[in-house]
Amino acid sequence: MKPTIFLPLLLAGAAIASPAAAQTASRTVIHAGHLLAEPGKPARGASTIVVENGRIVSVADGYQPAEPGATLIDLRDKYVLPGLIDSHVHLTSDAGGIAGQLEDVTLSPAAQAFNAEANGMKTLRAGFTTVRNLGDGDGATLALRDAIAAGKVQGPRIVDAGASISGSAGHMDGSLGYRDELRPFFAGAGNTCNGADDCRRAVRLQIGRGADVIKFASTGGVNSRIGAGLGKQMFDDEAQAIVDTAHMFGKKVAVHAHGADGIRLALAAGVDSVEHGTILDEATIAAWAKSKAYYVPTLSTVNGYKERIAANANAYEPDVLAKIQWRIGITGQSLEKLVPRGVRIAFGTDAGVSKHGRNADEFELLVEHGMTPAAALQAATVNAADLLGLSNEIGTIAPGKSADIIAVASDPVADVRVLKTVDFVMARGSVVD
Repeated sequence: MKPTIFLPLLLAGAAIASPAAAQTASRTVIHAGHLLAEPGKPARGASTIVVENGRIVSVADGYQPAEPGATLIDLRDKYVLPGLIDSHVHLTSDAGGIAGQLEDVTLSPAAQAFNAEANGMKTLRAGFTTVRNLGDGDGATLALRDAIAAGKVQGPRIVDAGASISGSAGHMDGSLGYRDELRPFFAGAGNTCNGADDCRRAVRLQIGRGADVIKFASTGGVNSRIGAGLGKQMFDDEAQAIVDTAHMFGKKVAVHAHGADGIRLALAAGVDSVEHGTILDEATIAAWAKSKAYYVPTLSTVNGYKERIAANANAYEPDVLAKIQWRIGITGQSLEKLVPRGVRIAFGTDAGVSKHGRNADEFELLVEHGMTPAAALQAATVNAADLLGLSNEIGTIAPGKSADIIAVASDPVADVRVLKTVDFVMARGSVVD
């Protein structure tokens, strides 16, 4: 059942309003049947949330009356919670394998920008009101971020990394897999580096483009067209130069890392989050448990792999397919080892490898591999907000914060699968159609 939105008249009576009409009212009052204002803590019962100018004004127990002229949104039969956060997406594409590589040479930056807008809306309608976009070479998502913030288009709040960084021949080298005479063209983004000084340059380039966060690869990757494995592919001084430069500019650092040696390298350098974290040994687990770095598991990548292979057995090149089959078989094992050791978890899907709009599939996998539903929900709200440096803005429903609010039919702490069907989305005070 969808929520009922009322636009009270100054005269007696009320009329049902469209979402667009709801956005025009100066004040919105939400009646919530159950309110998970701060995931990780018990839900409140009947509650009233008042929203004005895109921000939460107050949260009160019971159903408080709406003042004349305010919009009333009836969610009394719903569980209401903060907008969800996906800490690892790639908005410009929903393709993969050979199809994704073909897009690289056929789609213009303008076409990729339209893809990003469409994928952003799929994500927003799924209840994810904030995303961290970890890789876009042409700047489409940087532009989309600014357009959304300016209110020109609708979409999730975007924290953007610009182009991801790696050593040449590393996972983020865009020239991998192309003919020799074409490689200089694809390597021209300036995001690869060799040596500490060059890696400082690569970070400064992305910061100059307006990146909010820096991402680099310390190891090989599953999808990259190179048979160099998934171990460390960057020297210690290169990784340290990336982290130190980013932190000097006040930017957090995410690292793509599969192999244990590359994870330890990144942790020693002081990264803020490790993405994927697939291969672990005891030394790596111990180092991680002592650090403050978040783990972003991206387990639902396997769903994207399985679906593409089922639709087309030749969707991936043989050298990539072998790594994919390995990744499917090992998925979740790292999470099972890290949760008992107290490593902090932030929700992230790698959507683009998995399907945009299906971000909530990750919850089921997190629970399957060792997290409680409450902890999984906290990872997608409170923890992810902390990782993104936005705890004062998002992650909970509280006065002064952005009015990023969603509603589902039943208690997500009892069954996280309910988050796959979101009944109501408000982003920065605007109801999403």
